[in-house]
This record gives sequence, C-alpha cells and structure tokens, in this order.
Amino acid sequence: MSFAKSEKGKILIQPLVASNPIMVQTLGICSALAVTVQLKPAIVMSICLTVVTTCSNVIMSLIRNLIPGKIRIITYMIVISTLVALADQILQAYVFSVSKQLSVFVGLIITNCIVMGRAEAFATINTPYKSLVDGIGNGLGYSAVLIAVACVRELLGSGKLLGQQVIPDFVYILTGYTDNGMMLLAPGAFFIIGIFIWISNSLYKGEK
Repeated sequence: MSFAKSEKGKILIQPLVASNPIMVQTLGICSALAVTVQLKPAIVMSICLTVVTTCSNVIMSLIRNLIPGKIRIITYMIVISTLVALADQILQAYVFSVSKQLSVFVGLIITNCIVMGRAEAFATINTPYKSLVDGIGNGLGYSAVLIAVACVRELLGSGKLLGQQVIPDFVYILTGYTDNGMMLLAPGAFFIIGIFIWISNSLYKGEK
C-alpha cells in the first residue's frame, strides 16, 4: 500500500485540497486577506502557522489524558499562546522587517480557528504521530492557499514577486497594461479566494 492511500497519507494529503482549511472549511480567512499583499510575509506567516499547528497538535495529544474536561479550552490557549509568543520573538530577532509587516497577525494565530479546531477535533482523540501528520497537513493546506493568493496579488498588483520585478517594462509599454491596484486591497483577496473556493467546489462536488 502506498503512503498516499494509507491512513496517515490521507490525513496529510486531504487538507491540501479536499478538506482545505481555507477553501473548504473557510477558516483563517482574516489572515488570508491581511498578509497576502506580498509573497514574503505570506510565506513567513505560513511557516509560523504550520509550526504552531503541528507543535500544538503533538503537545495536546501527549497530555490529552491529563487534562480535565472543564479546563481543556484554557489549556489549548496556554499551549498555543506560548508557541505563538516564541514564534513572534524569533521573527523579531531574525526577520524584524517582516515581523513589522505581519504586525498583530502573528499574535492572532492564538485565536486562529485552524489551530484551535485541530487541537479540539483531532489531537485530543488521536496519537501524537497522527496529530503531527494532521498538523503538518493542515498547515500546508493553509500555506498553499496563502502563498497562491499572495503570488497573484503581488504579481497583478505591482508586477513583482518577493520584491523583484517580474513583468518587464516593455510589456507595460507594448500592451498598455497598468498594475491593478485593487489586488493590493482586501477586495482583491476576497475575489481571488472566491475563485479558489469555486474551483474547489467544482472539482470536489461529488465528494462533499
């Protein structure tokens, strides 16, 4: 049996498209609108959320039998907020400029429905290894959409990717094309995410 068809393979692969956190579950939309104006902060945000989701899943799975039911939400918040605080401090220490671009949105990972949802729905009822795979899968699913949206927005909005000019000047001259300023605003992100959700619904209509 191939890994893709195994139980753990499905846990890893399904969040990429079939049960994508943004396109299917419509979670994490706020950060998808806020940090995708440029590709670089989108990549950093993706890494942060993937690491936090994965680590919180594993930790919650390890201590799931020790947590009284009445305080489980508080425990999730303590674990997740500690991980987010560490991630924020690392960003400020090593990529301060990107940390300033992301502003409060790294801190808001604490209340991100993807992180909380996986801790509650999966990590508390599964083994640490499965929880690790689930955290990576959902983080990658979120990251794929975030990076794709950022690529489209930065390319159409400024003709650049990662701050480097991609659309040559002669294209502007020959075609009369001008950068689409709407792509740099929240409505542009809404429009792109809406297209992604429409494509996902069309491709997986029979499986929902």
